[in-house]
Amino acid sequence: MNKPVKFVSWNVNGLRACIGKGFIEQFQQFDADFFCLQEIKLQAGQIELDLGPDYVQYWNYAEKKGYSGTAIFTKHQPLSVWYGIEENAEPEGRIITLEYDDFYLITVYTPNAKRDLSRLDYRLEWEQRFADYADKLKSKKPVIICGDLNVAHLDIDVKNAKSNKGNSGFTDEERSCMTALQQRGFIDSFRHLYPEIEDRFTWWSFMPKVRERNIGWRIDYFLVSEQLKHSIAEATIEDHVMGSDHCPVTLTLQLG
Repeated sequence: MNKPVKFVSWNVNGLRACIGKGFIEQFQQFDADFFCLQEIKLQAGQIELDLGPDYVQYWNYAEKKGYSGTAIFTKHQPLSVWYGIEENAEPEGRIITLEYDDFYLITVYTPNAKRDLSRLDYRLEWEQRFADYADKLKSKKPVIICGDLNVAHLDIDVKNAKSNKGNSGFTDEERSCMTALQQRGFIDSFRHLYPEIEDRFTWWSFMPKVRERNIGWRIDYFLVSEQLKHSIAEATIEDHVMGSDHCPVTLTLQLG
């Protein structure tokens, strides 16, 4: 595998809509080794994506039409591919895991607790299963987790922390799940490099002028297991890239 290795993750909030807003051009500009998507909102056969001969495509579609779903486009043929957590299936299309000689790559779209928190209990149970799964893989080789984890972990990860406390994505329970994942040895690559930087967000509401005023949340991450900490060369938030209510985030690892 060529080194350094570049990873991109982007919740596109509907890939077909994002393609109409310049996705292919952005994809080409990134020229990543691994390009991971969440919330593709597609079914099999609804799109033919020509990314050229360099990329292998892996898709995990949700059973429900126009909902959730993930994908990974990569220049590197994996040893194995797994969809889901315990079983090699995921009805909401939320997870893809690729295995390589030196690491596992997981792209994930974590369930939203919903505005009224009606799905919080499901979310917390899902978080526990996911953490156990990632931990099990980590016992074999290093793990890279990327995606929309649907939580702002620290106060500086949301614009108005005080008024947002208790809201979906910023409840004590959801934030504790991220803390617990990090306590298992998964490092937030962006905060590792930039522990105190503020006003760097990855998601903005569609409400008028919210993105222009940068009233956002940082809920998209690259987490790496402890073994890869010293391989982190760069982690960026590409908040100038439009096309979705989320922006892409990147990770560059110096492997080998």
